[in-house]
Amino acid sequence: MGTGSVVKGGTAAEAAAGSTARAAARDAEPAKDAARTDSAARAKGAAPTAPCRGTPRPRADALRNRERIIAAARELFVEFGPDVALDDVARRAGVGNATLYRNFPDRIALTHEVVLAVTSRTTLRAEEAEAAEADPFAALSRFVHAAADERIGALCPMLSGVFDRDHPDLLAERGRLEEAVEGLVARAQSAGRLRTDIAVGDVLVALSQLTRPLPGIACQGIDRFTHRHLQLFLDGLETPARSELPGSAATLEDLRRS
Repeated sequence: MGTGSVVKGGTAAEAAAGSTARAAARDAEPAKDAARTDSAARAKGAAPTAPCRGTPRPRADALRNRERIIAAARELFVEFGPDVALDDVARRAGVGNATLYRNFPDRIALTHEVVLAVTSRTTLRAEEAEAAEADPFAALSRFVHAAADERIGALCPMLSGVFDRDHPDLLAERGRLEEAVEGLVARAQSAGRLRTDIAVGDVLVALSQLTRPLPGIACQGIDRFTHRHLQLFLDGLETPARSELPGSAATLEDLRRS
């Protein structure tokens, strides 16, 4: 047909390119599903899905031990800080020291998994809040209180020292959390329910500060005020704004630079 066969909607080359792109998208779906499965596993404290078909899956009892260790470490890190003795973690988990070290050879490896688990669980709380609440501001409020129960503020002291905050797994989980919270904030602002002079960073900073534990202090009962103070914070986010905020809104870029 002269300069090239033409098909409906474009040239044959364009059609072939489109077919290739669609095939690539189909090929990518299993990888996306695996990533979502790994994230959900981390949220439960379990090991991520084995990347290779030939790799044997851990036994159920081994997975349960791993989950118990991560859960116990999370509790003790909140109560006493990230320097708590690993023997105490094993004792709280109800496993032997050998089992703990078989799963986590050192404190850095255990802390890494605890941070991933807390981040994943908090992301799930954001997704659940969006699905459960028709009112965008109610969804944001639900998430803030749920994130407090996950003790997201406990992450701050865990991220000090030699901890690798730029590990690819952690960056991926943090990206999912940021995206989920950005969506909650954007929808509440679009609905006219959330004041527009704040940004997602303001929500995350306040949430971190208001839920950060004070390990080793005598006032252990202070946690009972957390949800009360979070509600005061949320009341200040609703429109109409009752005051002009000093400074500028905190963005995710601000948090990454800090």
